Amino acid sequence: MESLSLEEAQQQLPQLVAAALDGEEVLITLPNKPKIRLTPLPPSIKTQGYGDLALSPEALDAAFSDAVEAEVATLFQSNLETP
Repeated sequence: MESLSLEEAQQQLPQLVAAALDGEEVLITLPNKPKIRLTPLPPSIKTQGYGDLALSPEALDAAFSDAVEAEVATLFQSNLETP
């Protein structure tokens, strides 16, 4: 873990970003207390449609029971009744 002041971070920003992308934790202190952590964002998950599910339609349908269907219907009905 690397910890440095804002002034030091400003001078080394490209190196700190590279370190964070490599998995190193980088903390920036303001004044002398850790206040900022540089971390990479998680990779985004993009779907292209139904084919990305890797499930057959039958398996997907089997995942929903009558109890779940009834609960969802109740929730929708209560939302429709609320002004």
